[in-house]
Amino acid sequence: MTEVDMEDISARLADRFGAGAEGWLAGVPALAERLASRWDFALGELFDSGASSVVLRCRWSDGTPAVLKLSPDGPLLAKQLEMLRVFAPSGRVPAVLAADAEAGAMVLEEIRPGTEAENLPTSTLPGLWGELLAALHAVAPPEGWPWSLRGRFEESFDRIGRRITEPAIAARVGPATWRRAIERCERLLDTQADVVLLHGDLHLGNALDGGPRGLIAIDPKACVGDPCFDAVDYVVGGAGREGVEARCQVVAAACGLDGDRLYAWSRVIAPMFAISHLTYGGPEQALDEFLALAS
Repeated sequence: MTEVDMEDISARLADRFGAGAEGWLAGVPALAERLASRWDFALGELFDSGASSVVLRCRWSDGTPAVLKLSPDGPLLAKQLEMLRVFAPSGRVPAVLAADAEAGAMVLEEIRPGTEAENLPTSTLPGLWGELLAALHAVAPPEGWPWSLRGRFEESFDRIGRRITEPAIAARVGPATWRRAIERCERLLDTQADVVLLHGDLHLGNALDGGPRGLIAIDPKACVGDPCFDAVDYVVGGAGREGVEARCQVVAAACGLDGDRLYAWSRVIAPMFAISHLTYGGPEQALDEFLALAS
């Protein structure tokens, strides 16, 4: 097995799962080896691990390139599996090749070439995004699907809203701005007419170039709600570039979405983008546009 630099990912996982993550990480190499033997694949190098998992490249016994995803949170991984399987008929999510939720493990096909959408030509991306949304949103929500866009926003506003008292954030994003975003969100949720099964976390880093298959969406957080939501992160990413309003017009046309609603959603999430910007840095011009949208 390729040696994994656990130090590189331990802080991220400890932030999410607490001190117990260190003990779990120590067992990752042995767990990966057991799964490789059980499922008959060859292990490769560490691959783009997220905040809740460790991901390793691997190669299936028939030569298929794949990724092994391990998480200390078995129920979370089981939920991710359920969401991948519900979107499987679209052909626009990675195929699940093996899974053991109790072990906190799954093997997914590796998307090739796998270029993130943000690094694809800006001229072709709106059309590709439109095709992706059409495929994802054509999947009928399972009866009784428990997750909704309303619930997703309730959680997000609660979690992110705790940060507006931090001095660096409070100086630019105040309680009135936050309250305005919540009210705008409630108005949009109350007027949802066309409701679909959403990816729920579809930003430019969660869509990969699948070659002839088009864009492939990873890490879905499937919920039911307004189809505009799956385009709004892409739209707000235009801040400091061509501008959110200009990108909104192009994306709405390419995706067959209501441009006014899409722009209204951009004003809801703008203060969240501003908080992220204030935390991790970025061009001042983009921050100014986030704050203008939120006003």
